[in-house]
Amino acid sequence: MITFFEASLETVSVHHIGNQSQNEFYSLSDKPLELKDDIIQNLLTQYFLKPFEKANEVYHLTHSSGDLNLNEAYHFAEEAFENENKFHEASQQIAKHLYNVTNHPNIKPGELYVAHFQQVQIEGELLDAIGIFKSENKETYLKVYPQADGFNIDYEENAININKLDKGALIFNTNKENGYKVVVIDNTNRGQDTVYWKDEFLQLKIRNDSFNQTNNALGIYKNFVTQKLDDEFEMTKADKIDLLNKSIKYFKEKETFDLEEFGNEVIGNDKAFESFKTFKGQYEQEFETPIADTFEISANAVKKQQRVYKSVLKLDRNFHIYIHGDKELIEKGYDDDKHMNYYKVYFKEEQ
Repeated sequence: MITFFEASLETVSVHHIGNQSQNEFYSLSDKPLELKDDIIQNLLTQYFLKPFEKANEVYHLTHSSGDLNLNEAYHFAEEAFENENKFHEASQQIAKHLYNVTNHPNIKPGELYVAHFQQVQIEGELLDAIGIFKSENKETYLKVYPQADGFNIDYEENAININKLDKGALIFNTNKENGYKVVVIDNTNRGQDTVYWKDEFLQLKIRNDSFNQTNNALGIYKNFVTQKLDDEFEMTKADKIDLLNKSIKYFKEKETFDLEEFGNEVIGNDKAFESFKTFKGQYEQEFETPIADTFEISANAVKKQQRVYKSVLKLDRNFHIYIHGDKELIEKGYDDDKHMNYYKVYFKEEQ
């Protein structure tokens, strides 16, 4: 979704952010970095942008009041987009805002980078983008270098691994009235303290477009089949895999999702279909994410979900059966003599 082979890094400002709860402070630089070295510029571009190549979800900036201008990240990004001369000043304000929400004791201090890019591609469109990145984890590196009688070795502490971006967000200069397009990464915090980056600092909400509608619908259906159906129906794992395969087939072959059609062609049972609609409604209410009864299907979202849909029937540690087609060609039984379950598989020829 994100590509940067045409991207150029125009400017970047660096500040340090401490943790308020640890009585640490922030430190602001007076001016942007001087990017005179092409190698440094290319390394920074790779460090900042490469992790976003696998980002799928697109968000937008929000505010609980409904007034986007009260979202600090939105306000200062808008300033940076509209006036290049105010970019560094805007980066300082972004740093202060991040410091104000950095109050969980588990949040590490680190450097904040605010960068301006041109020609970053998202969803096939080349756009300017404001990048906000934070490096928290430092590493020690060994350096081996030649000298007159052979080689010598040295080390450098508190260095940054350019292949491990800790936190990042790209705000694209499009859809301004709806809070811009935003993609985000957080590779450090997995607990409750992680909410400060997405929820408190950026105040993001996932964009409810065709990608997310498709992704959520498939995700909900997978959870319904694997977690809910057992409560109401007796089903083998082969039956569940068959239902999952049917849903993927439906989404791959159709251009538009239709809930009633999906219920008839994939679920095929009125009671189960009503249960699925209830399960879907509970998700929509809990996560405040409505999923329309009809929407355009996103092929990229189908590919993403297909990777986590399981079509493998694991039998003890001896056999794996991959089920890709007609479930009627596999039968389950029980052998009284061996006191073991078995599957009978029908086929025409080996391949």
